[in-house]
Amino acid sequence: MKIAIIGAGNIGGTLTRRLTALGHDVSVANSRGPDTLTDLVAETGARAVTVSEAPKGAQLVIVTIPEKRIPELPDDLFAPATADAVVVDTGNYYPRQRDGSIAAIEQGTPESRWVEEQLGHPVVKAFNNIYAEHLLEHGRPAGSEGRIALPVAGDDQVAKDVVLALVDELGFDPVDAGGLDDSWRQQPGTPVYGTDFDAEGVRQALAQASRDRPAEFTATATT
Repeated sequence: MKIAIIGAGNIGGTLTRRLTALGHDVSVANSRGPDTLTDLVAETGARAVTVSEAPKGAQLVIVTIPEKRIPELPDDLFAPATADAVVVDTGNYYPRQRDGSIAAIEQGTPESRWVEEQLGHPVVKAFNNIYAEHLLEHGRPAGSEGRIALPVAGDDQVAKDVVLALVDELGFDPVDAGGLDDSWRQQPGTPVYGTDFDAEGVRQALAQASRDRPAEFTATATT
């Protein structure tokens, strides 16, 4: 699959490593430009491109940048992607630690619904609740005992099925977490966030989630 990754931080870099190792055609971009990605390119064989170039011809585009940077992406970012391109949002809202206050999210809009609105393109939420190190090292073959499961939320079932299959290929049990309006169940501070549950554990954690954000994941007067 032709995959574009926008963002080369912990999750973006890890997905670049994992997906190239699986044989996918991967291009990667960051805000600082292709020249800053020479080490990652040398390690993985991925192509370093600009943010605007990344989606060209891509079947899957993974957006993995800080929430506060989402509005800075080009308005026509997905114009050069394939007509049925799947867009994955891996982001999390960290108001106190990084992003400042985003009013719509503070008022209850699920993070990825807000991202979708900013991008003007449907998104699937995935890869946001797992540590990058675990994503890199803890994938296991299907059927393995204790195989970690990852939730995937989205409105378009065809697009979501693409991501569910990719999760499985990466070595994790995919769990359909419902539509994008349900994606708050895997946001920071919920029972599934930062855990390594199996599929049943993920389903239970999603069901137990509360819409009330813990204080550490809400904005403060100083943000």
